[in-house]
Amino acid sequence: MTENGMLAGKVALVTGAGRGVGRDIALLMAARGAKVIVNDLGATETGDGADQIPALEVVKTIRDAGGEAEANGDSVADFDAAHAMVEQAVSSFGRIDIVVNNAGILRDTIFHKMTEGDWDAVVNVHLKGSFNVARAAATHFRQQESGRMVHMTSTSGLIGNFGQANYAAAKLGIVALSKSIALDMARYNVTSNAIAPFAWSRLIGTIPINDEAQRERVERMKTMTTAKIAPLVTALASDAAQHVSGQIFAVRSNEIFLMGQSRPLRSVHRGEGWTPESVIVQAFPAMQASFFPLDRSADIFCWDPV
Repeated sequence: MTENGMLAGKVALVTGAGRGVGRDIALLMAARGAKVIVNDLGATETGDGADQIPALEVVKTIRDAGGEAEANGDSVADFDAAHAMVEQAVSSFGRIDIVVNNAGILRDTIFHKMTEGDWDAVVNVHLKGSFNVARAAATHFRQQESGRMVHMTSTSGLIGNFGQANYAAAKLGIVALSKSIALDMARYNVTSNAIAPFAWSRLIGTIPINDEAQRERVERMKTMTTAKIAPLVTALASDAAQHVSGQIFAVRSNEIFLMGQSRPLRSVHRGEGWTPESVIVQAFPAMQASFFPLDRSADIFCWDPV
């Protein structure tokens, strides 16, 4: 396998590929031989408006380097549009092999001020959008008995963060979606994995800075470039990663982490059954040493990226 041929003959659909993480994924996949559908609605960070230019610029960059790519400006939140972008891959390049669910928006606000619109907009793009595109590709993957799916999660969902209940819930939902796809489609040689990327992008740039700790966190994140995410995504999309499925990774500059999944930590048993009072007196104290604190992503990943 030559370096540039890792994805030779493959067709990839990368959502949110006009800028940031998605752009670098599309470019690296194309450099490794994939033909790419570059999807990007071109909306603002909060999901408003549309602009085809970012997707077209990525397509031009790929073509100028000798690759093949087509632009798509539809919204992943639209079920029919998601099917249409998969069909565009098939009609343009003859097949679909890889889906990267990267498209996203942010509408951060403290929970007691969050509106239904804030919730729906973020969940529709991240969680519903990931389902829409994955579901559209699944029919083709099943028929050809092969396929790769990579979905973007976040440590805001895996660990926690302030002011991101909508985003965190959607991103943790994507982890469950990814695992379910991995289980349901293993018989068709389809893999599905999730990645939590640490990278400075225009979405991260919207984080409000209210104190010195947040300022230091933002400055630390500025050192983590979006291009650092693309190698793991590209590797997972290759034939060599057939054995990797149902996993959760994180990428932080030059660090790659395998993240844990929920498993029992402690158990308590009472032969005669439990009452609310005995739960308080016995169960909670027995388990308290294993309780998780109210930590945030920055509390766990507290060292400088390397």
